[in-house]
Amino acid sequence: MNLTDHDLIHLAEWAIAAAKKAGKHISETRPLNVERKEGGDSLASQVVTEVDQQSQDMVLEVLEPTLSKFDLALLTEESPDDGGRLEKDYFWCIDPIDGTLPFIEGVPGYAVSIALISREGVPQIGVVYDPVEHTLYHAVRGQGAFRNSNPWAIEQDRAHRSRLHLIIDRSVTEEPRYPQVVAELEKIAVEMGLQSLETITHGGGVMNACWVLEHAPACYFKFPKPQEGGGSFWDYAATACIFTEIGAVATDMHGNPLDLNRADSTFMNHCGILFATDPELARHIMLLHEKLTDETGAD
Repeated sequence: MNLTDHDLIHLAEWAIAAAKKAGKHISETRPLNVERKEGGDSLASQVVTEVDQQSQDMVLEVLEPTLSKFDLALLTEESPDDGGRLEKDYFWCIDPIDGTLPFIEGVPGYAVSIALISREGVPQIGVVYDPVEHTLYHAVRGQGAFRNSNPWAIEQDRAHRSRLHLIIDRSVTEEPRYPQVVAELEKIAVEMGLQSLETITHGGGVMNACWVLEHAPACYFKFPKPQEGGGSFWDYAATACIFTEIGAVATDMHGNPLDLNRADSTFMNHCGILFATDPELARHIMLLHEKLTDETGAD
């Protein structure tokens, strides 16, 4: 079935209610039991708490009626992929707590993330709730981006304009190429007429992307690599919708739309991810990736 604009607005209201409900619980709870799960390529992608499951249960309690009413499939981080996303026209894509590691550590950088994605892999709805700042970000395809339900645009603040912000997963800081990446980005900052590079490394993927929009000019990216990992659909789908609607860049490392419903895996390592506040900055990063690939002979 094809969802109308009215359907999407209605479904976004459901997703917002679900994210707020789970976010309130997260904001009032501290993790007691921390476990490790299989998959992923870093500690941040492997840790899980009882609060992750509680948050997921709360989200699903709210969204459950939409599955039959709108014939939707479901993909969540804390449940097995049942393949329904490849059969239905649309599916909910849910991360009940993205950034579990900062949540465990008690630092900002975690959020509830809910997206509605078409079978073609195009985000239709993106909802993010930050339980630390109690900030709601959301977007509906073709209808704009919103921050705390107010129309949202990227602000070109003078103080921010003096710095290029690199917002990155902490696992990336441990990669051998990271010092070279920072050095190259410092050069890019100068080329763009900026005074310095500032890095933020403590958030999960969802809040990292939101912080990009809050700190223009800014970027968040992961280079492609052969090993499985690099985040999954639920790490990027909601924010990709928000970026598209606000007029920012959310692509893979080659400038293509993010592959958010590949059949063989939910991981995104095959193409990398690139979030940037403007096309010029995105172009610089893609050229940087090409340069590093040529130098190392590997992607």
